[in-house]
Amino acid sequence: MNKAELIDSIAKPADLTKSNATKVLDALVSIVIEATCKGDKVHLGGLGMFRVVERKQREGRNVRAGEPITIPAARVPKFTEAKGFRDAVNSGSNIE
Repeated sequence: MNKAELIDSIAKPADLTKSNATKVLDALVSIVIEATCKGDKVHLGGLGMFRVVERKQREGRNVRAGEPITIPAARVPKFTEAKGFRDAVNSGSNIE
């Protein structure tokens, strides 16, 4: 599903125009990004949680040259799915 299809899927059941559904989706994405950048966790019931985790500096290997390299520490976004979402995906059915 791409963004346009997602907007259509939001607009119909919520009785919104595509323009308003686009604004809602864009606002949601912006809020999740802004909150996680500040270090907050964002819980979306039934879907999961977005958060930022710290990765430590580690050693890696340049595959072509075979030389060791240092991979720098980084903050990375992480999504952890809700149990209901995970169960629905595993069973192949919709969340009820």
